[in-house]
Amino acid sequence: MEIRVNEVGPRDGLQSQGKTLTTHARLDLIRTMVRAGVRNVEAGSFVSPKAVPQMAGTAELFGQLPDPDAVRYAGLVPNMKGYELAVEAGARVVNVVLSVTETMNQKNIRMSLDQTAEVCAAIVERGRSEGIEVQAYLAVAYECPFEGRVSPSVVAEYGRQMQQAGASKIIVADTIGAANPAQVREVLGGLTAFVPSENLSCHFHDTRGMALANITAALDLGIREFDASIGGLGGCPFSPGATGNVATEDVVLLLNSMGYQTGIEPLDLVPVVKFAEDLTGVTLGGKSFKWLDQQFAKKRGETGHGG
Repeated sequence: MEIRVNEVGPRDGLQSQGKTLTTHARLDLIRTMVRAGVRNVEAGSFVSPKAVPQMAGTAELFGQLPDPDAVRYAGLVPNMKGYELAVEAGARVVNVVLSVTETMNQKNIRMSLDQTAEVCAAIVERGRSEGIEVQAYLAVAYECPFEGRVSPSVVAEYGRQMQQAGASKIIVADTIGAANPAQVREVLGGLTAFVPSENLSCHFHDTRGMALANITAALDLGIREFDASIGGLGGCPFSPGATGNVATEDVVLLLNSMGYQTGIEPLDLVPVVKFAEDLTGVTLGGKSFKWLDQQFAKKRGETGHGG
């Protein structure tokens, strides 16, 4: 059975880094990912460079992305203007973000929860009419840094609204890495009353070390798509000490070991992690990286000896 792994390092991972990479460096990182077999990439966001300088030049980046016919690239958009910029740059898949608590929206974008939902629904509906695939993130779906735990019924209601608007995927995001498997079963179980499991995807952070357990719980509920970030690149500004998104190499190793088909060989991700380290100056690597690095070195040594 196939599982789609979405690589979000070039957007969610890089935007939280203190170091701002050049567009060329970001493009090089994506090229290494594609060479490693990654076929789904969130390449950047169409936000104001004043607000997120790490994402400046995303329109230029989209014009140079490698193998656009073979790789599914997505861009995050904060509003209708961002949507228009993304489409103009050639994006065929765009992501909108709806935080499901009032305070998160007010603090983040100075809009109410319902106002944000209206903006997201309008983008989804416009994309549907223009042949653009729009995916809707439900951020802080398990716990909000300001309001605490979120009721599953609230997540289900806004998921229903995005589904009704025509979102191609509803992506349930554990934005601060606070979820546990029991919560995952409860939240996703409530959502599937309104959204078919094949239309759901999950985005987990590994702040408390439970992301892989949460993915396993989601798999049991029929979820077949997950976000991940190379080497665990990323973090959440509202969660001090957060270790970022769940590492792509961990997710791929887990899924492949369980017999799922990801289309990615875990050992091929080792050089990508190291390249991302070189670019960002940040020590990276998921729970399995030390072992994967050892296996990669062993394989390379055997290949060199035999050649």
